[in-house]
Amino acid sequence: MIKSFKDLDVYQRSKKLYPQIVNYTKTFPFEAKHLRDQMCRAANSIHSNIAEGYGRSIAEFKLYLTRSLGSCNEVMSHIEDSVNAEFGEKNIADKLIEEYDIIGKQLYRLRERWK
Repeated sequence: MIKSFKDLDVYQRSKKLYPQIVNYTKTFPFEAKHLRDQMCRAANSIHSNIAEGYGRSIAEFKLYLTRSLGSCNEVMSHIEDSVNAEFGEKNIADKLIEEYDIIGKQLYRLRERWK
């Protein structure tokens, strides 16, 4: 039974991935500071929006889930950009993209099924 946003698997999963994004971006060169900052903000936004929207009306919570999904997609796009620019390790990036793809699917399903 879900008693709190902390009980949602998608919240737990996205919160757990945030430090991994921070660590992944630590190896970026100085000139990629803007990309590092955007990636970290977007990764943090996923679980933050879930927490902020939980407990509001159904319609409002779904809007927050939509924002979380947008941030999730943004993170994946930034990871791909980092690989294309050769800023991060591709094997780590691939694993992160796999995890964020799962989160995106979870967010979509949760938004569609939340009542």
